[in-house]
Amino acid sequence: MKSSRVQSFVAGILVANSAPHFASAVSGRRHLTPLAGRESGPVTNGVWAGLNLVGGVVLLRLARKGKAEVRWDRDLVAFETGYLAFAGWMALSERFLATNSE
Repeated sequence: MKSSRVQSFVAGILVANSAPHFASAVSGRRHLTPLAGRESGPVTNGVWAGLNLVGGVVLLRLARKGKAEVRWDRDLVAFETGYLAFAGWMALSERFLATNSE
């Protein structure tokens, strides 16, 4: 990924994806992951949440690499757009497809 905005957008998606998996891990619930499917338990969700969070942070660091300014620029907007796009997609998919419902 060359563009820092694309990296920031994907980082937003990964960080957003880590939240429900982390919550599932902490609360001891099952939640679908690509690692173990529908039967993903708390440990698997914790691992998946960690991988998503680390991936998001790495992409953000790469997006900011070589930039002299310490303040956020349009990368923040790209990150937030990725986060909100994923959150909206998850809300709608859970509402209409009930992927993680029992």
